Amino acid sequence: MKFISWNVNGLRACMGKGFDEYFKEADADFFCLQETKLQEGQIDFAPEGYYCYWNYAEKKGYSGTAIFTKHEPLNVTYGIGIDEHDHEGRVITLEYPNFYMITVYVPNSQDELKRLEYRMRWEDDFRDYVKRLDKKKPVIWCGDLNVAHEEIDLKNPKTNRRNAGFTDEERSMFTNTVRSGFTDTFRYFYPDKERVYSWWSYRFHAREKNSGWRIDYFVCSDRLRNKLKDALIHSDIMGSDHCPVELITEDLI
Repeated sequence: MKFISWNVNGLRACMGKGFDEYFKEADADFFCLQETKLQEGQIDFAPEGYYCYWNYAEKKGYSGTAIFTKHEPLNVTYGIGIDEHDHEGRVITLEYPNFYMITVYVPNSQDELKRLEYRMRWEDDFRDYVKRLDKKKPVIWCGDLNVAHEEIDLKNPKTNRRNAGFTDEERSMFTNTVRSGFTDTFRYFYPDKERVYSWWSYRFHAREKNSGWRIDYFVCSDRLRNKLKDALIHSDIMGSDHCPVELITEDLI
C-alpha cells in the first residue's frame, strides 16, 4: 500500500504549481494533506475513485487538513475531542478494521516561541490520543509535525537550537512519543542518512542550497514494523515549501 503526505501550504496555490498532476501520478492509496488553507466550497477537487475528507480551520486561510483514500473507512473523526485544539482543522482520523490512519498538522511554536506553552499541551494531548487508539488497534499517522527530531534532521542545528521546531522541549516531546510504542518510519529504514529534508525556507535560496529541515513524517505503532517496506522523501517535487513524504507497506486492508 502507498501512503503520501504533503503540507501543500495552501492547496489553491499548489494546484497552480502541479498538484493535480502529481496526485494522479502518485496513485496513492492514501493521500494526506496539511495546511490546505481552505474553507468549505473554496475548491472543487474530488478525484475520481477516492473518498474525500476535509477538516477546515474556523479562521479563514489558515491551517486545515484533508485525506483522499481509495478505501472507505469504518468511521471518520475530526479533531481529538479536546475543545482547545479542535478549532484549527488539524486532525482527521480514519478507522479501518486493522488500523487507524491519521493526518495531523502540528501547531508551530512561532517566532520568539510565543506558542511553545500551548504546543506542549498539544503534544501531551495528541500523544494521549494516539496511545488510546493504539490500545484498540495499530495507528499510522503522518503530517507536518513541526519538529526536527535530531541534529541530523536539519542543515544547521547549532544556529537553530532555540528556534521553533528545534527546541529541546519539542524534541523531547517527540522522543517521548516514539518511546511510548511508535516508530519514525524514515529513520527506521535510514537511521544515518544525512541531508534529506522535507521543508526549506523561501528565504536565502534555501532549497537550492538544500538548507532544510525534516519535519514531515510517517509514524506508526511499533507492532506494524514487520509490515513496512520503505519510507521516502520526494525532495524533487515542487509546488510548496514542503515536499511530499511517502510510506510503503504491505496490504493492511
